Amino acid sequence: MCSYEGGNVMKAVVVEKPGSIAIVERDIPEITETQVLVKVKAAGICGSDVHIFHGKNAFATYPRVVGHEFVGEVVKVGSQTEHIAVGDRVAVDPVVSCGHCYACQHDRHNVCSSLQVMGVHRDGGFQEYVAADYRQAYKLPDNIPWEIAATVEPYSIGAQVAHRGRLTGDDTVLICGAGPIGLIILQVAKMKGARVAILDIVESRLEKAKEMGADMVVNGKTTDIVDAMKEFTNGEGFNLIYEATANTKILATCIRDLPSQAGRIVVLGFTTQELPIRQVDIMGRELEIIGTRLNNHRFPEVIGWFKDGKVQPKEIITHTFPFAKAGEAFAFNDEHPDKVLKIILTFD
Repeated sequence: MCSYEGGNVMKAVVVEKPGSIAIVERDIPEITETQVLVKVKAAGICGSDVHIFHGKNAFATYPRVVGHEFVGEVVKVGSQTEHIAVGDRVAVDPVVSCGHCYACQHDRHNVCSSLQVMGVHRDGGFQEYVAADYRQAYKLPDNIPWEIAATVEPYSIGAQVAHRGRLTGDDTVLICGAGPIGLIILQVAKMKGARVAILDIVESRLEKAKEMGADMVVNGKTTDIVDAMKEFTNGEGFNLIYEATANTKILATCIRDLPSQAGRIVVLGFTTQELPIRQVDIMGRELEIIGTRLNNHRFPEVIGWFKDGKVQPKEIITHTFPFAKAGEAFAFNDEHPDKVLKIILTFD
């Protein structure tokens, strides 16, 4: 069991402005009565962290300690915390909601009207210590290594989109995008027994999707998407489509050409580009176009998957770096998009 031994200075990875990242010393945060202090052990680099680094996230302000995929050991607890003790291994949900607005009252905390996300709107997990409300901390089994545990948050996205799309084993599913989130959705869909096709333009990612059980992979650069997908579904179309590329042309194709009657299309990508669609393509098949964002208290479900071996998080981790070399990790991510799925930063 670890005990918090005091001291008041720590190191943090700070994006000072777009394109500039530094390791700086900061005071260890003080906790309130309802917070816990977590000594970070591992954290994953997400595409949104990269977007903040490049100045392409409209929600972020600078300077910012990025990182919303992180886990660690509790070293201090506030006087009004429950269920969490010093020494507990925890994953921290980065979603902070008010609990009172319309969305929160209808159990949609992930789209709270005053939503705050650690690592975006407030400082996140790329620092040695993090203060968080105890209700954001979820206990981890002892047998899950820190590097694996750091993927609980991205897998919570898989759980969220499965819920939003009402994914079942009876569905024929298309996933657009074989990046980390697309491959996580693939694992969740196969876990539930669905038949799955996945689309991308990076051959190495499609090869990984094959290894992970995709029933069909399609390279959009070399294959006619519509013809291939119609053949795969025997002309019926896909019951459930996940669009995770943020490409409006692909989304338009998904709406116009690829869904079945009464199909569902779940949109994950963030883009401000306008979408050219016809109402008749939606109404004629009574399609559901469903937005999804972050996760809505999905950590317990995902931790259960990890504990029971229902998903394979090790498959999406391609590289690890010590957190002191975060700048090198971000550079490597930019320079080798065909090799990188998930980079994990490790902390001493």
